[in-house]
Amino acid sequence: MNQNRVNSADIAGFEAATYAKVTWRLMPILFLCYVAAYLDRVNVGFAKLQMLSDLNFSETVYGLGAGVFFIGYFLFEIPSNIILHKVGARIWIARIMITWGLISGAMIFVNSATMFYLMRFLLGVAEAGFFPGVILYLTYWYPAERRGKITAMFMTAVAISGVVGGPVSGWVMHSMPGIYGLTGWQWMFIIEALPSLVLGVVVIFYLQNHIVDAKWLSADEKQLLAKNVQTEAATKQEMSFKQVMTHPKIWHMAFIYFSFIMGLYGISFWLPTIIKATGVKDTLDIGLLTAIPYAAAAVGMVLIGRSADKNRERRWHVVIPALLGCAGLLLSTIYGHNTLLAMAALTLATIGILTTLPLFWSLPTAFLGGAAAAAGIALINSLGNLAGFVSPYLVGWLKDLTHSTDSGMYLLAASLVIGAVLTLMVPKEMVNK
Repeated sequence: MNQNRVNSADIAGFEAATYAKVTWRLMPILFLCYVAAYLDRVNVGFAKLQMLSDLNFSETVYGLGAGVFFIGYFLFEIPSNIILHKVGARIWIARIMITWGLISGAMIFVNSATMFYLMRFLLGVAEAGFFPGVILYLTYWYPAERRGKITAMFMTAVAISGVVGGPVSGWVMHSMPGIYGLTGWQWMFIIEALPSLVLGVVVIFYLQNHIVDAKWLSADEKQLLAKNVQTEAATKQEMSFKQVMTHPKIWHMAFIYFSFIMGLYGISFWLPTIIKATGVKDTLDIGLLTAIPYAAAAVGMVLIGRSADKNRERRWHVVIPALLGCAGLLLSTIYGHNTLLAMAALTLATIGILTTLPLFWSLPTAFLGGAAAAAGIALINSLGNLAGFVSPYLVGWLKDLTHSTDSGMYLLAASLVIGAVLTLMVPKEMVNK
């Protein structure tokens, strides 16, 4: 009996050490890639502070341009993820990063509303497939009971991009206007495109497509990892492409994700504007203040992801943060003219909204496997991210209509409640693994 206990402890220790090795190898590069990706996607929210007056854009034009990114993203998401599944993450993620870096840098040439819409659309086409591709890639390495924490770790990149990007964007726009005849927002696009280009090259030489390709793993480590993934794969549903497109569970997941993405891009594209409305005028100060909600969210995402894995409970770990996000948005409208209280409310909202996202992905990946996972994850992500088009456009339109962001925040708060209710409709037996 004692010998069995010792052997069990040895096996558990070996397994923990193996997954730690995988995590330290894969997560830093994937994390940095997502920081760069998300920064290039939402830095238009900072460019807005100068771009609108320089180019004579309305709030509605900005909202449409910010959102049209997701039309390109939607159209090319599923094909991109299927290609990644076939050719491997290494080449395809590198391709995505290099093309979106080039297009993001080319935003400096925007001089009209039409050009703004076109460049944002092309950026969406370039980036399509990155996020669902990484979510799919993680299923090749980690079983369900480990993916909550790992996905949360990966998605803290959204928060860290805000922690880093806010102050950097604010400083560039404050300090660099006029250098070589470029505006502050043009310099911001140039500087923030460079990490994506560099990381795209690094991915080619650093990432492995599958467990079997990892020369840095021993034979025993590969066997353990492959066994755990194969054991889980046996419990998942394989579907044809047509079945994926019409499966009620997948559409249910897409509606949940849409509801949460409404809140995410309300924060991502409008946080600098909301902070400015509290009375803060200098772009550097606004940039520094945006770092606070994102820093708090990074901590919350990891802690709640760890709790979900430890307790093997998924639904309430999604629902409670969504309701906290709703409360934060509502409070930010009540205290919108008090910078301190508004920042506290926005911090609560950002923690809640960002925490729902990694925990959400533990729901569909619990029942999708193989090629069905590639298509299903991409479909859920692409449909859900259409909220990235709807959300900034509606908030911009409502702001032009009412001259306040309050009505937009009410809309986003309601969306988070809808997402929470839809999450509770998911059978717990399907996702609590």
